[in-house]
Amino acid sequence: MLALVLILTVSWIFVRQTPFAVDNTFRTLQFVSASLYSLGHGGNDAQKTMGIIAVLLYSQGMLGGEFYVPFWVVITCQAMLALGTLFGGWRIVHTMGSKITRLNPMQGFCAETGGAITLFGAPWLGIPVSTTHTITGAIVGVGAARRISAVRWGIAGSIVIAWVITMPSTALIAACCYGIVALFS
Repeated sequence: MLALVLILTVSWIFVRQTPFAVDNTFRTLQFVSASLYSLGHGGNDAQKTMGIIAVLLYSQGMLGGEFYVPFWVVITCQAMLALGTLFGGWRIVHTMGSKITRLNPMQGFCAETGGAITLFGAPWLGIPVSTTHTITGAIVGVGAARRISAVRWGIAGSIVIAWVITMPSTALIAACCYGIVALFS
């Protein structure tokens, strides 16, 4: 819904410009929206990892009597998130940007802005959210606002199935790891 409001508002502003001028304007604005989304991504996903590592260090007495997140944990988590995005992120970006639905610069701006607002707003309310869920929902919303048939629902469905399978799969792998460690200790 937010994406639709953004599209309508921005469309009204650029009603007297040529399509080429509007595309160029939104290509520039996409740098801003992508930067905000990236900041939200790092602030959301990296902090979850930092928190888990800091809790493990604290529970083992490695932080002394006071709980804090060591600077080396912050830098390491940020570096690993950046490397993961650099090496594996292009496949996700390609799927999100062209396989679910084709986005023009205005639609990309609206999806990224809607996702960024969600990534900044949800943690402010104390709600942890997934950046992948956020951008997928925004892209599907922008595509469906154009027309329902613009979204490749089979690909969107496959992504949702992967999300559902992830939780029990990781639980099973964690249980197996615990079983192996318990067996040998």
